[in-house]
Amino acid sequence: MTKLSVNVNKIATLRNSRGGNVPNLINVAKDIEEFGAEGITIHPRPDERHITYQDTRDLKNIVTTEFNIEGNPIQKFMDLVLEVKPTQVTLVPDAVDAITSNAGWDTIKHRDFLKEVIATFKDNGIRTSIFVDADIKMVEGAALTGTDRIELYTESFALGYSKGDKNSINPFIEAAKIGHTLGLGINAGHDLSLDNIKYFKENIPHLLEVSIGHALICESLYLGLENVVNMYLNRLK
Repeated sequence: MTKLSVNVNKIATLRNSRGGNVPNLINVAKDIEEFGAEGITIHPRPDERHITYQDTRDLKNIVTTEFNIEGNPIQKFMDLVLEVKPTQVTLVPDAVDAITSNAGWDTIKHRDFLKEVIATFKDNGIRTSIFVDADIKMVEGAALTGTDRIELYTESFALGYSKGDKNSINPFIEAAKIGHTLGLGINAGHDLSLDNIKYFKENIPHLLEVSIGHALICESLYLGLENVVNMYLNRLK
């Protein structure tokens, strides 16, 4: 069964829009775990516009499943991850002003940088994953960085699938096969939803984990958070 890690950034966004502590991020994360999710994901950004650095520290104290922290490995981010020591760190090449993640790493151009960063995290007992496009060269480059896993950036699949193009999954099948052959664990995320997750899971070999936030929280507005978490878990069996 592929693990479901729920990204709670949108909960923090809603809280920050009004000030105060409603909804309570910590309580929501606890509830999501109780509903059956196998992980909590956050993506703190330098401007702390949703998840704050203190949120990261607070979540470390209560998350009992896998704790995954995503972000661009600037020094401030690296210091936070080394302090908190989550289960997994996922490296994402976000610009400082990025609204959301919109590209994977060029693992050839940035190989030396990634090798250094990944070695630092692994020396501290933190599993590493890097965000990559479904491009064979980028997957092969990732294998040379020393990372434990890759996270396939699935926006192009989701867009194609929504237009009826089921062939949009083909590059992801090949990327997963090559990654597994090279010894990499396979994660995936971005624009996965209740509409497309079952098809994705059924076709991607060796899929260990998906990280889902925006769609899951939006769907929960209509269907309820506990219900939606369990709907994803059923589709991921």
